[in-house]
Amino acid sequence: MAEPDKWNPEDNENEEDEEDDEVDEVVYKTAKDAILFVIDVSPSMLTVPPSLSESKQRERDSPTLAALKCAYHLMQQRIISHPSDMLGILLFGTEKSKFEGGEEESGKRGVTYPHCYLLTDLDVPAAEDVKSLKSLAEDEHEFQRLVMPAEEPVSMSNVLFCANQIFTNKAPNFTSRRLFIVTDNENPHAQDKALRSASVVRAKDLYDLGVTIELFPISRPGKDFDRTKFYDDIIYRSSPTDPDVPASTAVASAATAGDGISLLNSLLSSINSKAVARRALFSNLPLEIGPEFKISVKGYILIKRQEPARSCYVWLNGEKPQIVKGITTQVAEDTARPIEKSDIKKAYKFGGEQVTFTPEEIKDLRNFGDPVIRIIGFKPLSMLPIWASLKQSTFIYPSEEDIIGSTRVFSALHQKLLKDQKMGIVWFIARKNAAAVIAAMIPSAERFGECREQLMPPGMWLVPLPYADDVRRSPDTTMVSSPDSLVDMMRTVVQQLQLPKGQYCPEKYPNPALQWHYRILQAMALEEDLPEKPEDKTIPKHKQIHKRAGEYVLEWGKELEQQFRAWQKQNGSQAIATGTKRAANDNDGPPIPAKKSKSSGAGPASSSAKAPLSDDTMLTHWKKNTVNKLTIQTLKSWMESKNLAVSGKKPDLVERVEEYFENK
Repeated sequence: MAEPDKWNPEDNENEEDEEDDEVDEVVYKTAKDAILFVIDVSPSMLTVPPSLSESKQRERDSPTLAALKCAYHLMQQRIISHPSDMLGILLFGTEKSKFEGGEEESGKRGVTYPHCYLLTDLDVPAAEDVKSLKSLAEDEHEFQRLVMPAEEPVSMSNVLFCANQIFTNKAPNFTSRRLFIVTDNENPHAQDKALRSASVVRAKDLYDLGVTIELFPISRPGKDFDRTKFYDDIIYRSSPTDPDVPASTAVASAATAGDGISLLNSLLSSINSKAVARRALFSNLPLEIGPEFKISVKGYILIKRQEPARSCYVWLNGEKPQIVKGITTQVAEDTARPIEKSDIKKAYKFGGEQVTFTPEEIKDLRNFGDPVIRIIGFKPLSMLPIWASLKQSTFIYPSEEDIIGSTRVFSALHQKLLKDQKMGIVWFIARKNAAAVIAAMIPSAERFGECREQLMPPGMWLVPLPYADDVRRSPDTTMVSSPDSLVDMMRTVVQQLQLPKGQYCPEKYPNPALQWHYRILQAMALEEDLPEKPEDKTIPKHKQIHKRAGEYVLEWGKELEQQFRAWQKQNGSQAIATGTKRAANDNDGPPIPAKKSKSSGAGPASSSAKAPLSDDTMLTHWKKNTVNKLTIQTLKSWMESKNLAVSGKKPDLVERVEEYFENK
């Protein structure tokens, strides 16, 4: 029997995955995220603010209900896009209590914490969880019955300890754990220093556990939320950073002021719901600046084309649907006999023969040394052409794990390159047996959002550059220079249609096809009504375009027509030969002269062909790599004198001429 392998749909499409330079996603270090909403349930949190407008549904909700809806929308987003992430909801200040923590493994009943209600346990959300939370947010009677506030205050130390127990039991190994506190009580223990001190200790325990606490304060009517009275003591400004993930929490800086519900909604809008988690491509790779001078860096794929999750086959004839696992078997082409994996060798076609290699030989052929980023030299950034990028770029960031002082050296190099507008040219091998590439190491400055939150940390980008083998010959084209008047008028049109701040922000343009796929999948999974059409933010706003640049475009069109007619009169029949063909009865331009037959005209100008180029002239063209600039008639005339085949198109003729001199 042949050895069956697990079926992979990509195996049938690309058998040479060993030579693929792309890094397989299985080697990425996934960054799992666990979010626990801790929502205050008090009479003031259940009261609709009177100053808010009644025109919008969100503004008619109480802060507690609005926070639940935010949690619902976040759960709705994550259920498909981040299937490994966890989300939970803990209510505090409720009359009912539903949380037990303690020695569950020993069989003893855990301690019940009063006025703490675990609405949704921290876990990977399922479709039923989303539907249950949605029904609670929409059913006013059920919502009021569940969130009845308690008469006595709740201890914040108990709330934080409950959160500690939840993260410890449910998400012990997650790289990102966040606690979102939504409350309007700026000082819950104003009269009790012991409870205040206990809360500070519990917050420190969460911080030591690696949990980031983020506050969403709700300002009461006529009074702003004062963080300094209590929460500045339990919320650390410097959030713990995961060594494998370049943290950039947009909410941490945004939550310092303003309304908490608005911040929650801004959180939802800032989260790209269908984006992949940040993944480490490599860790602790040496960056060699000079001989015996190395620092340690990590690499990340921050920009990667996102596609729908891979589909699978299911069997529906059993008691419940089951995923079908496929296997594949190699067979001989002539006898269809199953072949064992140990009997197979990799082969490459050379001429008419198959040259075979063992796996060890393939490994040796692909080995260009240990993984490294080695700086070869430096060049001005202006020398990097826009077309030079071959594949996705890699973002590198310093790491102190292997080499102490890497951050300081990396920072000095980054600032120097940024100041002088230089780039480094590096020899880059990402992992063992990976193909070596020449890359440009380009510095990037730190980028902030509208609320001064960090969108992109300062670092370096490795942009793969093409080798000589990767550059293809450009096609033969005939360019017609545009007059200055047309260029100046088009410059006005471009200025009127520039994007905001003159730059493209991918965060504002989600992939409409991908979003439509997720929306349909979500509607079917949650038994919702199917949407009528997708939301496409890439559709041009034609009315605004016409209002801002319509007149300029029309004026440019009139000028183009005048310039074209002037150029047409000046160049005569050449204007038709290099442009699109016109009908014989077109009276807009000069008449097209009829083609003369080969037999017509016996004069010397028509009967005698041009003499072929001399060998020295053709040799000069070959040395200057300008053979492709010659006309087809000139090439054929010279090739006939050398008894070379003249069939085929111009690229075939050029190739034969070049082969002639190469073999000479």
